[in-house]
Amino acid sequence: MAFDLLITNAVLPDGRSGQAIAVSGERIVAIGPDVAGEAGQTIDAGGLLVAPPFVDCHFHMDATLSLGLPRLNQSGTLLEGIALWGELKPMLTHEAVIVRALRYCDLAVSQGLLAVRSHVDVCDDRLLAVEALLEVKRLVKPYLDLQLVAFPQDGYFRSPAAARNLERALDLGVDVVGGIPHFERTMEEGAASVKALCAIAAKRGLMIDLHCDESDDPLSRHIEVLAAETHRLGLGGRAAGSHLTSMHSMDSYYVSKLLPLIRESGLFAIANPLINITLQGRHDTYPKRRGLMRIPEMRALGIPVALGQDCVMDPWYGLGGADMLDVAHMAVHAVPMTSREAIRWAFEAVTSVPAAVMGLQDYGLAKGCNADFVLLQARDTIEAVRMRATRLAVIRRGKVIARTQPRQATLDLPDRPASLDPSSYAPKAAE
Repeated sequence: MAFDLLITNAVLPDGRSGQAIAVSGERIVAIGPDVAGEAGQTIDAGGLLVAPPFVDCHFHMDATLSLGLPRLNQSGTLLEGIALWGELKPMLTHEAVIVRALRYCDLAVSQGLLAVRSHVDVCDDRLLAVEALLEVKRLVKPYLDLQLVAFPQDGYFRSPAAARNLERALDLGVDVVGGIPHFERTMEEGAASVKALCAIAAKRGLMIDLHCDESDDPLSRHIEVLAAETHRLGLGGRAAGSHLTSMHSMDSYYVSKLLPLIRESGLFAIANPLINITLQGRHDTYPKRRGLMRIPEMRALGIPVALGQDCVMDPWYGLGGADMLDVAHMAVHAVPMTSREAIRWAFEAVTSVPAAVMGLQDYGLAKGCNADFVLLQARDTIEAVRMRATRLAVIRRGKVIARTQPRQATLDLPDRPASLDPSSYAPKAAE
């Protein structure tokens, strides 16, 4: 057979080695150890890992790369970040939002990140950021899937125009209903906002993704309302609760009731370890809380948990680099979860699980799927997380759209090798 692209000698995320991936047009047409044929382009993976592209199901692209505008977050806290964003919003221009977002998408592609769900603030009556990111979505469609969430950053009830603007944003083509119940003035208003937003999602047939309980307050329990409404309205499989950091501080007896409720509802959960390991526990002396949801317990019950980047160089987080392996690496340390199985899961939590959260069609490494994948300088998924592996090649719809030279060091040491490849340090038979 003749193919447009043939990847040979690849290791797949499930551990199968010596695999070939054949592409015709924009689709994978064959995958396995015995695939052979002529190809317009052949890439020898050299026994390295080929994986589906990385997916970030929680991000804020309207604010990305705005670090220092109009000033820096001196305290490093969530609330100062929100206040800073309020100062920046009146200064935003359509063009500046587009320029920063496109620069971020360039960076994302270089890191093999080809799908992003971005929350976009709708509390500005101009809907400037909404219109700008809808334009970005159109521009990047050939190489990156951008899904937008109508996010009432200042509170659905707390901000006078939020309810109207959220509906306007959805009418313009924003994909997902968003919210932030813990930022409302009272717990009661927070719960009411969850119910109102779930009703909108149900009526419109849309997905819903709420910032929920991003707090150290153990009594911030809006996730309970979200789970109940998701179950009542049949939103399971298209509803997500993001952050859920108050869960770290909750009484364990209450959590023993809460987690089965979340599982029953069919909710996705999205943790953002880079951000919440830095933002939470700010009022603690010692010991300091990590401020993450209870990922191992949720996984044990079968609740699908994804990991998000959340922010890169913006009012809330001055670091980051569109690297989802950096996110997975932090999660492994912060939770902590360092078993071999858990590290493999961390790789899935930045690939296949967020792809399910976003409802991506034809995602994965199988015959008939889109020919989207990444060649990594690692021998398996554990090594990819350990090293935050270099993306040697990024393929979108069968076309190589980014390349990076392998990481390799030259040494000048007596009686030692002249060069060093970090991927060669993979254990030979570790289970």
